Amino acid sequence: MKNKFTILGCGSSLGTPWINGNWGKCIKKNKNIRTRCCAHLQQGNISILIDTSPDIKSQLIKNKIKTIDSIIFTHFHSDQVAGVFEFRPFYWSTKKKIPVYADNVTSKHLLKKYKFLFKGEKNYPPIMQLKVIKNKFSIKKKKNEIKFQALKVLHGKIFANGYLFGHNAYISDCNKIPKNIEKNLYNLNYLIIDAFRIEKYPTHFSLRESLDIIKKFKPKKAILTNLHNDLDYYYLKKKLPKNIIPAYDGLTFNF
Repeated sequence: MKNKFTILGCGSSLGTPWINGNWGKCIKKNKNIRTRCCAHLQQGNISILIDTSPDIKSQLIKNKIKTIDSIIFTHFHSDQVAGVFEFRPFYWSTKKKIPVYADNVTSKHLLKKYKFLFKGEKNYPPIMQLKVIKNKFSIKKKKNEIKFQALKVLHGKIFANGYLFGHNAYISDCNKIPKNIEKNLYNLNYLIIDAFRIEKYPTHFSLRESLDIIKKFKPKKAILTNLHNDLDYYYLKKKLPKNIIPAYDGLTFNF
């Protein structure tokens, strides 16, 4: 089985279209229908989620993902964690707690807001096991193992984590990459990078900033994610170089 990475959702915090039907500058076609940012890795028999968006139920069903071995979080904002309560059926089918990997700040947020998932309460057993990460960690299942390195990046006034796995990196929420992690980002196979909107924004890379990052680090291919509704997929596809791909929900690549 090939190792497969799937963009489950590539939209910004409101998705596209918005709840009031606003498509912004996006034409009403399938690849502009964007759920909130979330991703999935499959390596052999290991199934791993990066973030649990508010749309996670429909994302997993649409992509026919029926097992989850572990969950990794980038940060604690609602568009990344709000779907975490959906995972009881996975526990019911295996009777095993789902390992959840997060940094110290995100771990504290999860324990405060979703304590029942980790500690349990009357008639509700705990279904998740929290594992606090610092830098490097690995996820194993039988003979398979995926190694990760957390990449602490700036996301406005907080830090979020991107993740390096093999010769690939996923950085979905970021407006500045600290100097100390730059050495990890040169000449990757795939760089999945925040490209929030056309205009400059205080908590995310703009399209121009994202393109400058790609030019600097020179990945073989780059995928733009966390796309606002002022960035039309079909316009981007036509204008961008062939090695820079605007994300769409359900986009996959082998790694």
